[in-house]
Order: sequence, then C-alpha cells, then structure tokens
Amino acid sequence: MVKLTDRKCIPCEGGVDPLGRNQVEALLRELDPAWTFADDIKIERIYNFDDYQGVIGFANQVASLAEEEGHHPIMTLFFSKVKVELWTHAILGLSENDFILAAKIDALFTHHGIRNN
Repeated sequence: MVKLTDRKCIPCEGGVDPLGRNQVEALLRELDPAWTFADDIKIERIYNFDDYQGVIGFANQVASLAEEEGHHPIMTLFFSKVKVELWTHAILGLSENDFILAAKIDALFTHHGIRNN
C-alpha cells in the first residue's frame, strides 16, 4: 500500500460521493491519533506550540504545502495553537485528498522539529 504522504492531491470538482464512514475510519487509522472525525463531514486536529511565533511559522508552512497540493484547509490560529480542519468543499464531505494533506501536515510538523505540547 502506498503511504498517504507519497500521494498527491487530485483536483475534485464534485460529481463524486464523499467517503463513507468505513472508508473514513480506515483512513483515520493511517493518521496520527490526534486527528478526529467531526460533524460527519470533516477531520480536524489541534497543534500546540510554546509561542505565537511557532503558530505563525507552522501556519505559513501549511499554507505553502496547501498551495503545492492544490487543497486548502481551514486554519484557526490562537496564541499557542493551530486548529486544522479538512474536508472537500466540492462534495461537502471527505475525500482521499483530505487524508493525504493531513498526513503531509503531520510530516511537516514532525520534520521541522516543531514541538507539540
């Protein structure tokens, strides 16, 4: 099986069904356990930081990654945390793209040595 981090997001213009609950649960097992299935439509995770500079630096790195992948999360920034929410807006639910980007965000977080409190 190809790891999520080795895949590339594929543009979704709609016309396909969102992933079913069984597919979502299977893909969630491939992510860090901090990711949760929320509101029957999205996955989300909170990353904690020591300071606001860490928050802004991480948010900028995620923004660059999202541009490369052509798939953009909702990010909410706080003083010491970043909440990342992912779903595919064109289908009002989850697609593989959401899990690919989530895995890559986690890899970015780990690779750059950012500490999650």
